[in-house]
Amino acid sequence: MKVFAIGDLHLSGTPPAKPMDIFGPHWANHWNRIKEDWNANVSDEDIVFLVGDMSWALRLDEAAHDLREIASMRGRKYMIRGNHDYWWASANKMKQLMSDAITFIQGHGTAEIIDTAEGPQIIAFGGTRGYLCPGDSHFVPDTDQSIYSRELMRTESALQEMDAAIQQLPDLPITKILLIHYPPFNDSNEPSGFTELMARYDVDICIFGHLHDQISFKRIPKEFGTTKLELVSADYMGFTLQCIL
Repeated sequence: MKVFAIGDLHLSGTPPAKPMDIFGPHWANHWNRIKEDWNANVSDEDIVFLVGDMSWALRLDEAAHDLREIASMRGRKYMIRGNHDYWWASANKMKQLMSDAITFIQGHGTAEIIDTAEGPQIIAFGGTRGYLCPGDSHFVPDTDQSIYSRELMRTESALQEMDAAIQQLPDLPITKILLIHYPPFNDSNEPSGFTELMARYDVDICIFGHLHDQISFKRIPKEFGTTKLELVSADYMGFTLQCIL
């Protein structure tokens, strides 16, 4: 069994109402390219983390086509919200639409035992959207501080639920994975409330997306403290899924 991740699919129906190649020719036919890689590498029992910005839709009913496209792909799919996922609705409404085809996560966490090439281990995962961090060039304290603080609370709630779930499982090697859409620090890679939580809760891997420019691609480090960082924006990944475990 393997664990994969990808973010920023930016779907908009078939044919796409908002073709992504308006942002550059490298986006041409991007969903078909992602699907080709997905079908070639992911099995039904694998886990796929989807870290936000899945659909350009504004309402849940408008996003249904895109969500069903994603749901039709192999693997057990866990999705968090991105800053462009305006269609995101209540947990009950999303579950009613998708049943168990996609599990939507916002401020929650869980843990389970998986079989890997190295043997059985516990994988604990959870998260939320995240947000711009103080000191970022786009952070406006008057409007952004309250949202940032709320997302920190949701992140800690997810990490606490992960730890509680781990306590219910046998003593096995553990990998803790935090899922957020935004990077866990500002655009100068400075410490933040998110990086403090990652350290305090011994997060092994932080998976995120959101970034789409070469300057950002080059500035993201491979780790922050003892946490491995995995940037999985679709364009950064060359429209392939990243194998995490």
